[in-house]
Amino acid sequence: MKLYFSPGSCSMASHISLREAGVSFDLARVDLRTGTVHGQPFKEVNPKGYVPALQLENGELLTEGLALLNYIASKSTNGELLPKQGSWEFFKALEWLAFISTELHKGFSPLWNRNSSESERVNAWERLSGRITLVDEQLKRTNYLLGDSFSVADAYLFTVLNWAGMLQLSLEQWPAVTRFMDTMKNRPHVQAALEAEGVKS
Repeated sequence: MKLYFSPGSCSMASHISLREAGVSFDLARVDLRTGTVHGQPFKEVNPKGYVPALQLENGELLTEGLALLNYIASKSTNGELLPKQGSWEFFKALEWLAFISTELHKGFSPLWNRNSSESERVNAWERLSGRITLVDEQLKRTNYLLGDSFSVADAYLFTVLNWAGMLQLSLEQWPAVTRFMDTMKNRPHVQAALEAEGVKS
């Protein structure tokens, strides 16, 4: 498999998950500023033009983060990275993955947008703060998002919340989230992904 990624972006969730899954894969860095990978227009690889994208052994291309995380979990050789499909726990996992995608991931967009006004940035962080508080309440009860075991949902949550530091925003007001982030940073596969992408946590 080959993962097309951009350092520190949402593709890091798939990168971490691939390492945690114990499967063999290659990395192909995409320059989102120029829209190229190894000098080739990335849209020739993925017509959508954004990461993540996963080239499978059979030549098929899989895109969209939630699809990749589910696929990677299904290929894990290092234990379950998602609860058994069809179980109540599996649907709760989907619930959290959707929440991270729509409420956290998308919620950061105005903060990355150079054209956002200061009031738009303030409002965006206020909205995100309310969402992060919900995550903090969950993590007060469990070590990881779904319980005591790591899942691909944790890789996605870590990836998105790590953007706060990149934007000079503190997570210290949420102690359970802060503990979670420290726990994740100490996982060897997370450290390896951060190092491979040249990203500081």
